[in-house]
Amino acid sequence: MSDGEVGKTTLRAKLGRRFLKRFIKDKRGSVAIEFSMLALPFSALVLAILESGLSFTAHQVMANAAEDLARDLRTGVMKKADATPAAVRARICNDMKVLVSASCPGLYIDLKSYATYGAVPTTIPYAAGDLNISGFSIAPGDPDTINQIRVFYKWPIYTNFIAKKLADLPDGKTLLFSTLTWRNEFFPT
Repeated sequence: MSDGEVGKTTLRAKLGRRFLKRFIKDKRGSVAIEFSMLALPFSALVLAILESGLSFTAHQVMANAAEDLARDLRTGVMKKADATPAAVRARICNDMKVLVSASCPGLYIDLKSYATYGAVPTTIPYAAGDLNISGFSIAPGDPDTINQIRVFYKWPIYTNFIAKKLADLPDGKTLLFSTLTWRNEFFPT
């Protein structure tokens, strides 16, 4: 560390101590009262922004992972035989690993082929206020078939006061989801 850097560090420390001494010595109390009145709302606002931003980021990462997988299925890069439940889950989980643990707890995937676009589900499968995964499976279609992938993740809410407003599942989590519907291209099987 050079002498200039040591001087800057010492100056910062002195300014910090000087501010703290002035804050402690102020006998009027108005500074402390104003600080206490603003500290809690400001901290709550910062936490809300961080919580919401993290949730939106996780949703976008999950949506991108679903889009990448759907593109590979649509174009035949990933063959139907290779699209096993373990492979599909590992593929999406691998793309989400920057935000979730390695095992992707709370990740649910439904990938199916449909005869018509009218048969494709358009709602989130809820039962008793929670995600109903009883009909979920991984069964992509052949070339020139209509397919849909629905990816759901039970995202934890970390701050308690926000959980009351954001949580939409019984366990205090919020449901992130992404849905893509497409017709497979003609590709060799």
